[in-house]
Amino acid sequence: MSYAIRILQANDIQLLKDMDTGIENDYVIRVFDRLTQWPNRMFGLFLDGRLVSVGGISIYAGSYAMLGRIRTDRRYKGKGFASEIMSCMKDEAFRDEKIQWVGANTQEENLPARRVMKKIGLNEYTMLYGTLTKDTSMLESGAMPWKQITNLEQKKKWLHQTFIQPGNVFPYECYYPFPATANLFQDSELHTWTFYENADASRFLITKPDQKKHHYLHAVYPWSDLTDQKGLWETISRDYRHLAEQIGEETYIWMDLTKEEVQTLPADHAFILKSPWILHGVNR
Repeated sequence: MSYAIRILQANDIQLLKDMDTGIENDYVIRVFDRLTQWPNRMFGLFLDGRLVSVGGISIYAGSYAMLGRIRTDRRYKGKGFASEIMSCMKDEAFRDEKIQWVGANTQEENLPARRVMKKIGLNEYTMLYGTLTKDTSMLESGAMPWKQITNLEQKKKWLHQTFIQPGNVFPYECYYPFPATANLFQDSELHTWTFYENADASRFLITKPDQKKHHYLHAVYPWSDLTDQKGLWETISRDYRHLAEQIGEETYIWMDLTKEEVQTLPADHAFILKSPWILHGVNR
């Protein structure tokens, strides 16, 4: 019985289609060409020439590698192939000297995947709900929106004291939070993210557009008093309306919340709450 793991190319798409993963309308098949283009990579585990398991690496901010897109043929499950390909991808990621952190996400109830993360040496960092809404009216107080921050150094100061210095996790993109380091915050991106500060300069907010399956206004607020800060939701709602009008397609507000923060939402909130995701990772 022959066994091998190799990097997949765009012309390997039929091998993936021939796998029995049980996933209908799998997005990995739809965007396979893009997922095989650098800096993305897809890996395949072959048994006697048959592709039985796949996984991928994506690079963010030049020094963060996320492992994911694990698919195993249902006829070959329970044989440890997911662990094998994840371990291989972790080692491959760290061969790049620029990569300082490797991680992956799992849903809370996916116990087999969580066991795989532990087996390959990825530690749990945090658990977050990716909450979605189109309606923030139940959280608005009628207060004025916050003042925009345009000074780059002021943006960096806020990020340093709330994320980098305490070593907190920063929601870099929808689905992709990372432990914050200076490498995560490039000037080019900070110029495109919109920063706001409340009246007494004790709180700040970031809003930034993102697109995965749908379009999102990704709102980043690093405190747990999100239901008490007057003007916070007016600011988010205003930016959301502007983005939705600009896009003209299905658009949501996305905010990453802890379980404790979810519990502070009013009973009549309009947020869509799906199973939370656990961020796993390890430093070089």
